[in-house]
Amino acid sequence: MIRIASIVEGDGEVHALPVLLRRLASEQGMNVEVETPIRVRRDKFLNKEDEFRRQLCLAAAKSGEDGWVLIVLDADDDCPAHCGQEILRRTQKHIAHRRVSVVLVKREFEAWFIAAARSLHLQNTRGFSLKPDEAIEEAETPRDAKGWMRRHMQSGKYSEILDQPAFTAQIDLQQAFDNSRSFRKLRKEWQIHVLGEA
Repeated sequence: MIRIASIVEGDGEVHALPVLLRRLASEQGMNVEVETPIRVRRDKFLNKEDEFRRQLCLAAAKSGEDGWVLIVLDADDDCPAHCGQEILRRTQKHIAHRRVSVVLVKREFEAWFIAAARSLHLQNTRGFSLKPDEAIEEAETPRDAKGWMRRHMQSGKYSEILDQPAFTAQIDLQQAFDNSRSFRKLRKEWQIHVLGEA
């Protein structure tokens, strides 16, 4: 059984990412050991080398010799491909002995919910709904994905800690895959490091 240690930047992701990883494992009929994610402040993590090394070494220790270190951060306005490759390159200086993946979600984690918004609407998850015949913009386009989600919730409120895990548990994974490049990147890394597929 593979052990997964992850690094995330939000309180919501600390709860939501393990839900997603377990869903991916269940889809494959697998068991994985998902450690509680390590929460970092993005700027401090990326811009202070001592902090970068410290958190990577902690993740490496949690993943074990045969585990996988997964870094999931919001890309915000950065190019996910370029910035992700640069972060991955930097990890090699500190934990070259571990399998590591970097997935930058285009803009915000909530982009994956927008990618699968129709499935959330059909289930009326946490009061989420779309207007009749509403066209959903490209998932990774909105600069304020959290605000987009909030505007589609009956309560008019969105809580990362409460809503992220709930939406993660309900989104249609195929819709997310079809409509989000960064989600496809996550699935690709999963296939490589968990399923052992090239």
